[in-house]
Amino acid sequence: MRDTPRSYKLLIGEKWMDDAASTQVSDKYTGEIIGTVPVASRETVEKAVAAARAAFERYSMVPAHMRCSILEKTAALLEEHKDEIASLICREAGKAWKYSIGEVLRGIETIQFSAEEAKRIHGETIPMDASASGEGRMGFYLRRPVGVVAAITPFNFPLNLVLHKVGPALAAGNTVVLKPASATPLTAIRLGEILLQAGVPAGVFNVIVGPGDTVGEWLVTDRRVAKISFTGSPPVGESIVRKAGLKKVTMELGNNSGTIIEPDANLDEAVSRCVMSSFANSGQVCISLQRLYLHRAIAAEFTKRFLDATAKLKIGNPLDKDCDVGPMINEAEAIRAESWIKEAVAEGAKVLIGGKRDGRVLYPTVLADVRLDMKVMCNEAFAPLVSFYEYDSFEEAVRMVDDSPYGLQAGIYTNDIAKAFYAVEHINAGGIMVNDTSIFRVDHMPYGGNKMSGLGREGVRFAIEEMTNIKMVMIKP
Repeated sequence: MRDTPRSYKLLIGEKWMDDAASTQVSDKYTGEIIGTVPVASRETVEKAVAAARAAFERYSMVPAHMRCSILEKTAALLEEHKDEIASLICREAGKAWKYSIGEVLRGIETIQFSAEEAKRIHGETIPMDASASGEGRMGFYLRRPVGVVAAITPFNFPLNLVLHKVGPALAAGNTVVLKPASATPLTAIRLGEILLQAGVPAGVFNVIVGPGDTVGEWLVTDRRVAKISFTGSPPVGESIVRKAGLKKVTMELGNNSGTIIEPDANLDEAVSRCVMSSFANSGQVCISLQRLYLHRAIAAEFTKRFLDATAKLKIGNPLDKDCDVGPMINEAEAIRAESWIKEAVAEGAKVLIGGKRDGRVLYPTVLADVRLDMKVMCNEAFAPLVSFYEYDSFEEAVRMVDDSPYGLQAGIYTNDIAKAFYAVEHINAGGIMVNDTSIFRVDHMPYGGNKMSGLGREGVRFAIEEMTNIKMVMIKP
């Protein structure tokens, strides 16, 4: 028996509001409609921004210990409801239970980090007499919240990527208007309920839902918005930059992540980690392993072990506790990724495993005999798809990893410290993971990309720096 879809509302100020139009949210595995959500009108977006702007005047003056307390209560409530929220992520995002519950636990940690950092926001003294004209003067700077933060988030981490924007913003004294992905808004709305329960004042956190080319654009171009934090694709990111005007902007715009496996690598660790890194969340992670460079000396052994491990993955309903790989976010994306595989095969690539699709489910796929100019190597696949490429020299592998318009994160497995440092020096990316893959992230480290992968950094302390302005103070006695 199917559940009756719940009718959700948008959070504006402290009120839950409806709107004229609505959209349906489905269980990404069964196709069942699990919720109906209002689509924000222009008037509703105006109300959300106005509520956030009015609340900023009060919330920016709330003491740090009180902001910390609200976030600590939020973390405790997330912990209390973690199974419920993980189940919701399973259904609306199609993410396997093990990764959904992992996301909730990471989200709790992100909010805990935010609570801690709320008490650490400070400036520094400036040695004014370093300049002759500064003699006899005292100087210091403070950090102050920027104002209204527009948070625009993707479908693949409907809780933790939201919290990476919301947690630091609230810790710093900003207010937020959140626009989650239309495919996965239910977790964000549930977070709104939890934040109100935790004591977030009216208007400090607002949730609106709707398409990027209407609701998103209205939010981006609103002059009352001081900061935009966006995670998504490069074309949308570039459009936002062009339309935003004089606003602070942080963007994470994806990757086609590469990892190198050297002959001295621990293959037992590397194989299991690479399998997870390639196929977790059906490859729909910005730092999923997509390009795997194997030294010829270990390529055959690594490939055999990788394929054996991949064959054991369980594909199915994300709510099943032993599921490893669920559906992609929609069938159109699965068809798109399948077409990339077919194109690569037509150009000479070989499917070692997978390559088939069943509706929204694309089976974990490994390609070999790829060329460096193929779409599966050059663009972001965002699918359970990894391509193997054999190399002879370490320097060649490093060059190929770096030869990408993206620069988010990369990985290298080696026990040679000189090689590790060579990779660090020669790969232009926001993060280099040694003896791990590109997918590694903890939520307090600086995270973000170079080149086409984005602007600025997330990771709670670093996000707070992006969400505050420096106010310089000089005192002449």
